[in-house]
Amino acid sequence: MINDFLAHLDTLLLWGFAGCAFVSASLMLVLRQPMRVAMALVSCMVFLGGVYGLLGLHFIAAFQVLIYVGAVMVFMVYAIMLLDPRDEASGEKFSKFLWPGIIGFALLAEALAVGYWNDLPHAPRGAAGEPFDIARFSTAFLTEYWVHFELTSVLLLAAVVAALAVIKENRRHDHG
Repeated sequence: MINDFLAHLDTLLLWGFAGCAFVSASLMLVLRQPMRVAMALVSCMVFLGGVYGLLGLHFIAAFQVLIYVGAVMVFMVYAIMLLDPRDEASGEKFSKFLWPGIIGFALLAEALAVGYWNDLPHAPRGAAGEPFDIARFSTAFLTEYWVHFELTSVLLLAAVVAALAVIKENRRHDHG
């Protein structure tokens, strides 16, 4: 019994991290306060790092936690702090999408539970003893995925610029 549990522990952890990532991503849609949304995003990114780690992508898991959680979220939280979060909509704790989100979450949980009990495929496994090859990863990253990485950084920069534009416009209306 215990050996069977330990044999499936990584699959259970994978499902747990994926479920927590889904819940925190759902919270980003229904919460109203910007700082709470940012904290939900941080938790989602940490859980995704756990998913990557359990799938054997330890280098990407470290990137996820160090770069996105550590660096990008510092800028996002800084931009949120520059905003004036005391608008009339922030008085409400949850958005109008709370009930559709709860219903969608319940339907997804039911579908996942049915899939789990009907032998959904387990987490993929690498060859036993196969080490992570940083040279192969670096070559693939710099030849195939560098554009995606750079586009993501441009999108994040655009988001910060848009946040600053909103701040400037709100201050102009408040003082003018």
